[in-house]
This record gives sequence, C-alpha cells and structure tokens, in this order.
Amino acid sequence: MPRPTPQLDRISAPSDLKALTDTELAQLAGELRGEVIESVASTGGHLGSSLGVVELTVALHAVFDTPRDKLIWDVGHQCYPHKVLTGRRDRMHTLRQEGGLSGFTKRSESRFDPFGAAHSSTSISAALGFTIARDMGEPTGDAVAVIGDGSISAGMAYEALNNAGAEGRRMFVILNDNEMSIAPPVGAMSKYLSGLYASPLGGLREMAEGFEAALPGPMRDHARRARQMVTGAMGNDATLFEQLGFQYVGPIDGHDLPQLLSVLRAARTRATGPVLIHCCTTKGKGYAPAEEAADCYHGVGKFDPSTGTQAKKRPNAPSYTVVFGEALSDEASRDPKIVAVTAAMPSGTGLDIFGKHYPKRTFDVGIAEQHGVTFAAGMAAGGLKPFCAIYSTFLQRGYDQIVHDVALQNLPVRFAIDRAGLVGADGATHAGAFDIGYLAALPNMTVMAAADEAELVHMVATAAAHDTGPIAFRYPRGEGEGVSLTEHGTPLAIGKGRIIRQGFDVAILSFGAHLGESSKAADLIEAQGMTVTVADARFAKPLDQALIEKLARRHKVLVTVEQGARGGFGAMVLHFLANEGWLDGSLAVRTVTLPDRFIDQAAPDAMYADAGMTATDIAAVALQAAQVTKVDAP
Repeated sequence: MPRPTPQLDRISAPSDLKALTDTELAQLAGELRGEVIESVASTGGHLGSSLGVVELTVALHAVFDTPRDKLIWDVGHQCYPHKVLTGRRDRMHTLRQEGGLSGFTKRSESRFDPFGAAHSSTSISAALGFTIARDMGEPTGDAVAVIGDGSISAGMAYEALNNAGAEGRRMFVILNDNEMSIAPPVGAMSKYLSGLYASPLGGLREMAEGFEAALPGPMRDHARRARQMVTGAMGNDATLFEQLGFQYVGPIDGHDLPQLLSVLRAARTRATGPVLIHCCTTKGKGYAPAEEAADCYHGVGKFDPSTGTQAKKRPNAPSYTVVFGEALSDEASRDPKIVAVTAAMPSGTGLDIFGKHYPKRTFDVGIAEQHGVTFAAGMAAGGLKPFCAIYSTFLQRGYDQIVHDVALQNLPVRFAIDRAGLVGADGATHAGAFDIGYLAALPNMTVMAAADEAELVHMVATAAAHDTGPIAFRYPRGEGEGVSLTEHGTPLAIGKGRIIRQGFDVAILSFGAHLGESSKAADLIEAQGMTVTVADARFAKPLDQALIEKLARRHKVLVTVEQGARGGFGAMVLHFLANEGWLDGSLAVRTVTLPDRFIDQAAPDAMYADAGMTATDIAAVALQAAQVTKVDAP
C-alpha cells in the first residue's frame, strides 16, 4: 500500500487547511503531534498541554478564518501546534532559545498571535475586547478564546464571562477541560454530530440538548455528570454559563476530530450571542511517556523522543526552590503555627516538599493570587504564621491585596518570592523584575533578598520570627552558589547588612543574588590598582543606613547592584544619600539595575549580559565613576 502523502508539508498557513478533507485533516493531526514531540525534544518546553490540543488546534484553524478571526490561547502553554500551523514550523527548533520563538503567543512574532499571553485567565477579556472592536466597525472577525479548566477558575475569567454574557455579543469560548476525560462511542456520537452542520439552522440550545439525547443511557448520564461538575448545574436548571448569558455546548471529546469539526462548524454557523463549548482533552495525548507521567510532561527539558527520557544536568548545588522548601519544613517542625499558601504552583515554589511533611498546613488556592494573598492575611489575623509562596511575576497580580489587605493592616504575612530576577527560557513574561520597587514602596513592609542559599535559610528563619508586620524575601530561579548550609536558620537582625570584603577606593553594595558577580567585579577593579569593599545589603527596607553612611564616608565611589528594575533598591539608596547631603560631588554614586526595557528569552547569563549586569559591566561602571571623581576633584 502506498504511503500517504504528508499533509503537514502542504501547510504554510491556516488557509491551506480549507483545501483538506476531514480525513486529510485527521492525518494532519497525527503528523502535527509527531512534529511537536520532535521539536520540544530538541528545545524543552510545555509538551503535555500542547499535545492535548492537537486535534482542537487543527479543527479551530480549519473552521475559523484566522488571522481575521482572532484565536486567543489562554496562558499559551498549549500554543506549539498553533505555531507549527501558522508559518513557524521551520523555526520550532529555536523555541524558547535566544533569538528564537517565544514559548507563548506573542504579538510581535506573528499576525496569527493577536494577543500575547503567559499569565493565565486573560483570554476571555481579550476576546470580548476584539468582539467590541468588530461590532464598532474594525476589520476583525469572530473572537475565540481557548481557556483551560485551571485558568477558568480564576476570578478574572469569571469577571470576563459575566461581562461578555451581559453584552450578549457573538463570541466563542472553548473550555479545554483536561481534568475530566470522556470517550463516548464513536458511532452514536459521530452519527449525531455529523448531521449538525448539514441540518437546518436552529438554536444552539437545541443542539446541546440533542447532543446529550443522542447518547446511549449510561454514556448520557456520564456526559450529564461531566457537564454538571464543570458548570455547577444540577437537574434541569440552567448551567452556570447559561446563567451568565452564554449558550453552553458539551461536553465533547477533544480528541475526536469529526466531533470537533461538526460542533465548531455548527456553532460558527448558528451562534448569535456568546457561546461556550466544553471540550474534554487529555494532557500529553498520543505520547505514552507524557500520558504516563504524573505531570503529563507539563514542562520538560530536552529529551529522547523515542523513549521520553529527559536529559538531566547534574546540579552543582541544590536549587533555591528546594532549599526554601526544606528550610520552611524545618521551621515548621518547631512551630505549629506555620502554614503555607501557593497559587497552583506547589512544585514550582518548593511547597510540595513542605506539603509532604505537613499536608494539613498546606493550601493550594489554584490560579488565584489575589485570593491567596488575602486568604493569607486572614490566617495572619487569626494568629497563624502564613508563608505565601508566589513567583515574583505572579505576585504582581495580587498587588492591591498586598497593599490593602496586608500592609495597611500591618499583618505578618510572609512572602516567599521565587523566580526573582531574569529567569531564562520563559522570557520577559516571567521575569521577576519589579517586586523590589512595588514592595519597598509600602509602609510596614520589610523586604529582603538572599545572596546565596545559606542566606535564604536564614531569611526563612527571619520571616518565621517576624511577627510585627509583613515581610518578603526574594531569591532567583536555579541552583545556588554551592555554599555550605547550617542545620537550622538563624534570624537576621532586621535592617542590617554585612561587609564581605574591605577596601578603600570603591564600594559595591549588592542586594540579592548578584553578590557573586559583584565580587568578581571587585577582582577586575582591583586588577586596575584600586581596592574594593563589597557589602551585602540583605535588606532594601529598612535600609541599613549606618552601613551606607560608612561606605559613603570611606570611599570615592559607591555602586549599588540588584537583580531588579529601576526604581528599586538603588533608588532607595539614592533617596537616602540625597536627603543626608551625600550627593554634593565628593561621592560618585552609580546604580546597576535591569534596564528600562523587557528582555527576551535566552540563557540567564546571556540575559544578564544583555542587561549590562555582568561582572565586567559592573567593573566598568565603577571604573568610569572613579575616573570622573579623579578628574572633577579639586
């Protein structure tokens, strides 16, 4: 039998799918799944979620008219098949690499990415925005939001559903539910669905009711239970989505391409208002190693596609995340009031370690950072010691709650801020650039940053002992510096830094994990004939004013260094020095921060080089300042 002609080779843009038969589209889906596996094997990335939407991606592009119709992927973890079909197949080997494709949708990357993603629960709001633009005469078609069952649980998604339902405008929400898998018999389901598109036009409510009615008894009951579990509706009452103003269709099997095509075609033809299509999928579908893995290969490094075996780099030191989880568990063994909160990231924050020891003291609130912060505030007000562990980039989403519910009430919530600074392959969307500035600006807040993993252990102990108000400590992604760790952490004196090495010409005051790079910069400066003091600030708030005055008094140049944006630690030091009269020309002060721009993905070291924050850069800043001081001195 002759081998079928590869369909993927015929696709240069989604419009090419219109020429394929349904049988050819099914063949294309199989080829697309293999392409995604091969691509991610060479780069790493979010594999499981992308494999789960292969058929859905093919169906959406076959039915809708992208890029005129706006296809918006929530978060973007699942967008790799979409990238292959939208003219980026030849660049998939650059995925998440320096100068390559983003791991998420990105407006500047393709006209088929109408809205950038990476943070969850934004797609429905954006889709409604496009819908309004269309109805006000802009040249755009239908808007389709694809959102997962985890993301739709967040408050912002429900705000958008409520608004969209009230508007009553034609738009589509695809609920990609990969927590509940249904597999109805192909015969009964397909027989009903195959007639939908060709049948006389009718309402989507009738279509949804007929959908369930066409199933055999046991499967009909299963589908009804699935619908009720997701929507919260019981009996003959309207579903939650219908109460919000949406017409609900489903649940349907997201891996049965004929079902998907029939439902999407019928919905696109018949819809007059907002429609929600409940689509059940399986993460990692079609790739046994992913399907069998506990995390369904949600995020993987490079791997052997034939076996699924991931390339493991032997770490030189434990990761900061692991050190935090173990240190918090140790503190909790001696303090029963310690509890931990995560927003759907237990393993990413190290709270899975804590949770294994103390499952009843661990709380995963889901993708709900706002709720998580105020929930922690309530526990603090109730006498507990909550550690709220959230990535820097996601903590931004709970900022109003930090201000109003924590700082204003001076509640002792402990914020463990992972992924501080630049994070590598996830790029600008996940950079922890702004937390120093947005936290240090708040009254009552104490802000720390760990220079290495040993300091992190001490900061966990410091936070545990700090009952007089909110406190935060930040630390980077990846492995530590390889320093030795003490058995237990020791609380630090609040607002006190430390001198690492003593010199007399240049002082480098580092805040956080760039201390090692600052020490390397000191070596480069001393090679030029000057001596250098290196200090670890430890605290951005309260500042160690005595230490700063000492450095200002004894040196001609003071350079601050931080893994954060302008307006953070360096700005606070400048503010203090200005008010104390130190900026009169006798002291040259420079700040080394992340630049005032977003930095695309690359290896972390390459990103910091792009930011101008290597040891060589720091040394150059100090040497230039020293030269100016010599020239300008009377």
